[in-house]
Amino acid sequence: MHIALFGATGGTGRQVLAQALEQGHSVTALARDPTKLTPRDGLTTIGGDVLDATAVVQCIQGADAVICALGSHGQQTPIEARGTECILTAMHETGVRRLVVVSSLGVGDSRAQIPWGFRLVMDLLLKRILEAKAEQERLVMASGLDWIIVRPGGLTDGPRTSAYRFGVDPTLKSGRIARADVADFMLRQLTDDTFLRQIPAVT
Repeated sequence: MHIALFGATGGTGRQVLAQALEQGHSVTALARDPTKLTPRDGLTTIGGDVLDATAVVQCIQGADAVICALGSHGQQTPIEARGTECILTAMHETGVRRLVVVSSLGVGDSRAQIPWGFRLVMDLLLKRILEAKAEQERLVMASGLDWIIVRPGGLTDGPRTSAYRFGVDPTLKSGRIARADVADFMLRQLTDDTFLRQIPAVT
């Protein structure tokens, strides 16, 4: 499968990239700084910004599916919603329909799935990012595409275990999960319709 990847230089994006190539997929990744991605077989890197419509179309053109792992990473203005809007526009232009997006538990109607103490921390420190992710989810849900939004719990840099819980049951509570396991779950959604147009938690 040919995957267009956005957010490839972030923690989760790097795991998606590594595992996708390991599984034999080809990946085209858009990166503001292409030097952050080590050249390897199966990877095509395009230098550019996710807000640049031309670069986004170039990344998506010819892909079978799109994975969006955008994160703000200290930027003053969260990029999740604006970047995703550009991706959605490009997908409609190019005819690519499959989209897997990483969001976060605590966004939208999943607020009750995270511990109350962490809710306070998110409200104090991550309010703008959570608002951007909520808008990102709204845009994706209204897109008419074949989308799956993945909401992970607290992210760690541990190894892939494939021993995680997932589903759309609102009683599934947030716990810590390795970015490698989140990437594993996201890649499975490329060909599995179980959660098509749904928002599974993974934790």
